[in-house]
Amino acid sequence: MSLIDDDLPPHQVDTVLQSLAVEPSTHAPRVLILYGSLREKSFSRYLAEECQRVLTRFGAEVRVFKPNGLPVFDRQSNDHPEVVRLRQLSIWSEAHVWVSPEQHGSMTAAFKNQIDWLPLSDGAVRPTQGRTLAVLEVSGGSQSYNAVNQLRILGRWMRMFTIPNQSSVPQAWREFDDDGRMKPSGYRDRVVDVMEELFRMTLLLRDRVDVLTTRYSEQKQLAEQGKLKKGLGV
Repeated sequence: MSLIDDDLPPHQVDTVLQSLAVEPSTHAPRVLILYGSLREKSFSRYLAEECQRVLTRFGAEVRVFKPNGLPVFDRQSNDHPEVVRLRQLSIWSEAHVWVSPEQHGSMTAAFKNQIDWLPLSDGAVRPTQGRTLAVLEVSGGSQSYNAVNQLRILGRWMRMFTIPNQSSVPQAWREFDDDGRMKPSGYRDRVVDVMEELFRMTLLLRDRVDVLTTRYSEQKQLAEQGKLKKGLGV
């Protein structure tokens, strides 16, 4: 074994399995839903609310963030009440649902603005790391996957566990009634599938986040910082 292998973490099958064998929490999964429109009649909001109804029926505790009062991301308005509220909701959450319209082949600016206000880290707290994530989109025309593909990239960047299933609702104006409820269809069935998978994956992963997100490189950096502080007499 070379010297470079000597500092590898001491992982073995039995010890890792033991670290994952935790007593499961029994409280309701905490889910934050974000959607990407500021309009009053918004099909992405309708879909977000449909997801909320399904998850609530499953037994989750759900919060939907309304983005209308959120300022445009400027790296300075960190004390704005809506920025603070969004970050607090993300810290509170164990899972996210992201719903965006597709606009010019991509997610909307209203949706991306919300993600830009969620930092990768805030002191010792990481507002999104380890959360499970489901991605959905609506479009006015034919079915597309541009927005959900972009949302997956964002989810990976935000260090989230994005579930395999997803939903894309084409011609959304056909799929909702006058009260904003989703009509029975294969598209609604798929939405239920996605929420069902998110619910189960959240229960599976939420108590194991610390084990799953502990990284060799970060632990190595922390150890080096400790050595440096000790050497400086701190």
